[in-house]
Amino acid sequence: MPSTFTKKLATVAQEQHRKFSLFRENQNPLSAQIRLYWTELGLSFPGVGTAWSAVFVSWCMKQAGATKNQFGFSARHGDFIHAAIANAQAGQGVFLGRRVAQYAPKVGDLLHNNRSGNSFDFDFAATHRKYESHSAIVVEVGTDNRGRYLWTIGGNEGDSVGIKEVRLTSTGLVKNPGGLYISIVETTL
Repeated sequence: MPSTFTKKLATVAQEQHRKFSLFRENQNPLSAQIRLYWTELGLSFPGVGTAWSAVFVSWCMKQAGATKNQFGFSARHGDFIHAAIANAQAGQGVFLGRRVAQYAPKVGDLLHNNRSGNSFDFDFAATHRKYESHSAIVVEVGTDNRGRYLWTIGGNEGDSVGIKEVRLTSTGLVKNPGGLYISIVETTL
């Protein structure tokens, strides 16, 4: 059952998708909102041409009530993913990095994946902070006529705020053909 925090996080992401999914990053009102994602986190806005997906996730986390000490808002996915994996290894914190093959995601978790043809894995993410990747917020987990699925909402997907469907196994694990997915950040807040 989702917590108050994870419900709010999913709602924040869904609201951003509802408001901005029909716009591209160089169009208002989305371009103005992207500026807010950066500046409301205390980050300098480099322009919409700079990847902003990690900033989107960080901003949504902050809007839902996570603190910088809990999450570590950043313009790089690797920063908060690495911290979550370290949390899990140390048995502390409220954001915990999990292996895709061992953890069934739920609403409010982050699904972390490769991009640009990279093939990084969990062990790489555990020891590195600077690498190209992407993550998005799990906003729904369910079952349909094709089996189990989840939906994520992320920033800078098709130069907008996008939604994706990911298929799950019968036990709720992410199907991971070709090693696309690197890790899952479990949200226990």
